[in-house]
Amino acid sequence: MSLTITKDAAARVLHLLFNGDEPAGPEAPVPLPEEDAQPELYSAEPELRPTPRRVPNIGHAVVFVSFAGLVLMVFEIALMVMGLSPASVQGGAIVLTRPKLQIAAMAATYLVTLSAAWLFYPLLWRRKFLDGLQWNWATARGQASRLIGLGLLLGVMMQIVTYFITPPKTMPIDEFFLTPANAWLITVFGTVVAPVFEEICFRGFLVPAFAIAYDWLSLPRTEEARTRWQSTTALTPLGLMFSAVVSSLCFAMMHAQQVAHLWAALLGLFSISLVLTFVRVKTQSVAASTLVHSAYNSFVFVTVLIATGGYRHLERMTH
Repeated sequence: MSLTITKDAAARVLHLLFNGDEPAGPEAPVPLPEEDAQPELYSAEPELRPTPRRVPNIGHAVVFVSFAGLVLMVFEIALMVMGLSPASVQGGAIVLTRPKLQIAAMAATYLVTLSAAWLFYPLLWRRKFLDGLQWNWATARGQASRLIGLGLLLGVMMQIVTYFITPPKTMPIDEFFLTPANAWLITVFGTVVAPVFEEICFRGFLVPAFAIAYDWLSLPRTEEARTRWQSTTALTPLGLMFSAVVSSLCFAMMHAQQVAHLWAALLGLFSISLVLTFVRVKTQSVAASTLVHSAYNSFVFVTVLIATGGYRHLERMTH
């Protein structure tokens, strides 16, 4: 069924909306339309299409990362006040003395940050949180076997690279493997919790944020370029390449302390991050890169699990 609005009907509706029931004046008789005549349609200016929102932008990413850092700091200070600081300074170096509490603080930080983001960002983006990030679980589920296979392949390649590296006898990450209980806890955290948060942070927020910033700064200051910017949310290849490099540098540096700033390990982490970014861009799915990330971490933990006899002989890690 189609409806048409005459000028007089539209005028009455607008008058009622803005002036209430006060009469606008003597009503003029409404002429009846002829039998074959079409009523004159109410004409209005064509509605301008709103500028598409490019999200997450650099401001959104800064807020997300800063909030996560602030929450972690609050948890660390709270534990310190209670005399339960997870780490202490020994011989001028920071030593992890309570790995379980450190993992708990990180897990709580991730949970609080994601919960706050789930409620806050839809108000800015005018879309669901996961939609704004391009989580796209359906895409990841449809390609799960290939994505998991890619993650395992990355694990194999990283293992081959580390074979030719002479690392120090002990590394900070080894502090999570001093007892079987701690080892199992970090295994669950590293294969399930950490990949989800890190992919949302790096591939969900930072990759599009850096690309959007690059595209905006390199945009020609012409009317044609501005019109194109306002009509699409597509990111340029150069913007994505710039974003991949910068976000991967951030990803490697975040893990630098865990691998004792070993340059070869950092280069490997940088390369893995580039692959994860490629998967995210290619599939348009953060869930897809999360599957690859989780599979890669799983391979790393499985190799340690096998080498230590199911975490029963953790002393083998130092030999």
